[in-house]
Amino acid sequence: MRPIALIKVALVALCLPAFAGGAAYAGVDIYIDKSRQSMTVAVDGVRRYNWKVSTGKIGYATPSGTFRPFRMERDHFSEEWDDAPMPNSIFFTYQGHAIHGSYSSRLGRPVSHGCVRLSPQNAAKLYSLVQRKGMGNTKISISGGGIAIAPVTREVKKATRNFGDWLRDQRR
Repeated sequence: MRPIALIKVALVALCLPAFAGGAAYAGVDIYIDKSRQSMTVAVDGVRRYNWKVSTGKIGYATPSGTFRPFRMERDHFSEEWDDAPMPNSIFFTYQGHAIHGSYSSRLGRPVSHGCVRLSPQNAAKLYSLVQRKGMGNTKISISGGGIAIAPVTREVKKATRNFGDWLRDQRR
C-alpha cells in the first residue's frame, strides 16, 4: 500500500468514532431538582432511578451547579451536626455538602442543612453504583428551587414570638 493511502486509512480510522457518535458513555448522571425535591439517576445514558430527596431548608441552601464527587464514606457521622449519621455519603463540595442516606421521614421537603438526603436503601444503591462506575465518571447536576427568600429580621422574629405569646394566652 502506498504511504499516502496508508495515511488516509489511518485518518479515517481515527475520525470514524467522531462521526459515529464517539465511544459509549459509561458513567452515572445524578440530576437533583430542588423545586421538585427529586433525584433522577441515569446509568450509561439510560434513566434508571427516580427518588424523593430532601435538600436545604431556608437558611441552609443546597448549592446549584454541576459537581463531581471527590470523596465517599460508607459510615460517616457529621462533625458539625451532633454526630448525625450520614450513611453512604458522597461528598461533592469542599464545604461538606454530600448526598447521603437519612432516617428522617420528611423526604420530599427541603429540611436538610444543605446536603441532599435520600432513603438509606436508595443511598446504598447510589453509593454502590458510583463506587462501581467511579467518581471520575459521575456527574452531579443540581438545579431548581429558584424562590428567593429574604432573611428573617430581628423585628419579624420578635413579632412572631409576640404573636405566639398572644395566641397562647387566647387558648387559656
